[in-house]
Amino acid sequence: MEGAPHYRASREAVRIIRSAKPVTDLGLTVEQEDERALDECILPSKPNGRYFHDSTRPENTRLGITMPAATNPGQPQLLFADGSFEELAVELADYLKVEDVKQLFEGDKKGSTEEVLVKLVAAAPGLLSVPEKEFTAASNLLIHLVLQSAEPKKHLPTLCNIFSKPVTTSPVHGVGLSLNALTTVFNLLEPTDPIRARVFMEILKFLKAHNLFESLKHYLDTLPEWMEAWGTTVDYQRKLYEEVADVALEAGEDEQSYEFILKALRTFDADGKDDASSEDAQRLSLRAVRMALLSNTHFLFQDLRSIPSVQALSDSQPVYSQLLDIFAEQDLEDYNDFNEEHEGWVDQQKLDHEKLHRKMRLLTFSSLAAATPSREIEYAKIVKALQIPVEDVEMWAIDVIRAGLVEGKLSQQRNKFLVHKVTYRVFGQKQYQELATRVDHWKSTMQNVLNVLRQEQASAKSQKEREAQELERKLNSATSGTGGQGGRRQQRERTDNDD
Repeated sequence: MEGAPHYRASREAVRIIRSAKPVTDLGLTVEQEDERALDECILPSKPNGRYFHDSTRPENTRLGITMPAATNPGQPQLLFADGSFEELAVELADYLKVEDVKQLFEGDKKGSTEEVLVKLVAAAPGLLSVPEKEFTAASNLLIHLVLQSAEPKKHLPTLCNIFSKPVTTSPVHGVGLSLNALTTVFNLLEPTDPIRARVFMEILKFLKAHNLFESLKHYLDTLPEWMEAWGTTVDYQRKLYEEVADVALEAGEDEQSYEFILKALRTFDADGKDDASSEDAQRLSLRAVRMALLSNTHFLFQDLRSIPSVQALSDSQPVYSQLLDIFAEQDLEDYNDFNEEHEGWVDQQKLDHEKLHRKMRLLTFSSLAAATPSREIEYAKIVKALQIPVEDVEMWAIDVIRAGLVEGKLSQQRNKFLVHKVTYRVFGQKQYQELATRVDHWKSTMQNVLNVLRQEQASAKSQKEREAQELERKLNSATSGTGGQGGRRQQRERTDNDD
């Protein structure tokens, strides 16, 4: 493929597409260049237009792409493009060997900008086979031309779909180059442009396909601000949240995935029963329940049960709803009864019985610790509640501590588990009663301590009074004896003087 001629980017030829706002813009490739670059930049033999990279930014070394943390307020996003739309379009058409474009500029009746862009975008798949070192410049030029359209949204979906495929001429960096092109489109759109939401969706799909969740994690906190700026509908917000959850799940980030499924569920109208009971709401609710049940780290289910669409599962998926209630606040015996009542159901739903059984034992241990006012659990009670041999008690005690449900220690001499702290699975009437019992027990203990302290205080006071009386008696006795001797001495002195 023939290279394009040289161009020198002068200060006048620099086109500032936009300022980077908000400061948290996704900025995988759109970088800032210092002022000297405006005079020193020479665009080599390739289509005009490129971005300059800041070597101080952190890198994804596996893909060889740059991931900026964030842009600064007012930091310019620069696209260097020397020439008119016609010149640049012909330049790119020659590069992609699209003869029709030249014809549109010939004669008295020249083709419109939109007609030219239709031809160029249709030929854009050819960019995926250009030499690796020329892809970024060529793709940037095409993006620049598309943004000259009165309606860029007509061309951007097709363009993003093309950029969603890796560059075939770069086995090592092809994925990174394609991702850079997608994020360039994103960054060159105005922060409030609704098209950004659609471009971001394409980026999410690309990240999912190539297991690049790490490239997305740092921007998730700003996603609500972005969606507000874009003015996205609630339905589209839900789709974005679900897509993020899919990207996280593909990367093995189960907890992050679960959190974004919950965000998606909370977009349904809490007051609208029809909304919470819709097919989409029930599908997401069922997915959330399954994820929570099968998670190795998720043990508390009240946050899930508080969501209206999950509560609506009691009508659409009563067995799942029953199982969720068991894991939320019941114990191992209830789970075993459930399995007897719905024999084979767990396996039919592809729920891991061994994983569920183990989790239920840990939750039962937690409930037992919470329901013990004395904070001392005998091994025999643990054996009965968890349905395990006594020699496994210590192993399960260690596991429940590792799970973060209980804090405590084993007393092997007394065959007891001493509870220091416990996490309540739910806090309803039963737990209030347990708390009241524990407060009464604590009150009784404190009253006994207070009585002992008062007795000791009274005893100490009496002892102090006795000691004070004894000391006073001794002082009085000593003073009385000393006073008699002094009187006799004074009397003898007077007798001698008189003589």
